[in-house]
Amino acid sequence: MTDYLNAAVEISREAGALLAELFTQPLEISYKRRSDLVTQADRQSEALIVKHLRERFPDHAIVAEEGGNHHSSSDYCWYVDPLDGTTNYAHGFPVYCVTLGLAYRGEVVAGVVYDPTHNDMYTAERGAGAYLNDQCLRVSSTEKLSESLVATGFPPFATNHDLNIQFYFRFTELSHGIRRAGSAALDLCCVAAGRFEGFWELKLNPWDKAAGTLLVTEAGGRLTDVRGGAFKLLGDDVFVSNGLVHDEMLKVFASVLAERAK
Repeated sequence: MTDYLNAAVEISREAGALLAELFTQPLEISYKRRSDLVTQADRQSEALIVKHLRERFPDHAIVAEEGGNHHSSSDYCWYVDPLDGTTNYAHGFPVYCVTLGLAYRGEVVAGVVYDPTHNDMYTAERGAGAYLNDQCLRVSSTEKLSESLVATGFPPFATNHDLNIQFYFRFTELSHGIRRAGSAALDLCCVAAGRFEGFWELKLNPWDKAAGTLLVTEAGGRLTDVRGGAFKLLGDDVFVSNGLVHDEMLKVFASVLAERAK
């Protein structure tokens, strides 16, 4: 995996540098659907990443957010988000990143998240730990939800914002607060780095979460869906935590879901 990871680091740095350069320039913004933005920065970053991946790993499949896909019968598949946090980026809010995750037979085995604003490179390899700029990451040691800072997101293409608003309200009462920064990949990194105790989102594409979920588990965290079931890369929702507050947070999710079912 090391060769794959090194390639992902190099490619994501180049894509991040491109995003940083374009960040200060006027953007052409279009819409995939209402409130779901795409810019020329997304497209240029993806074209760069896909070009390099196809040159280096021509047999690997590629699934990329803006459609730069490459179909293959290979057991390896790259999940590419060339600009996670597009809405932030389009508004000049400097919270965005590049993320690449590599799956082998459906299991994520390597991943990177690069934050060009802070020059932060998050890397993970299955069984080899998670790192930020070569410093080993560990999840938070906080044991109580009441002492936790947690995070979530409201992707524009989701149809269950009403449910997440109920989750949001409940966790606001029970924790130190909730952050909604607009980049799921960076939120996952914050759990891996011990900044957040938990993060959930109800509708995430595989390219948003492939690398970040591996970072969390390799940093010692726990990964399920919001009902406590097995995480599915191609599923919708994701819930990660430091492991210590996981069951307590699952009880909150279950309580809200039970109330809605009445």
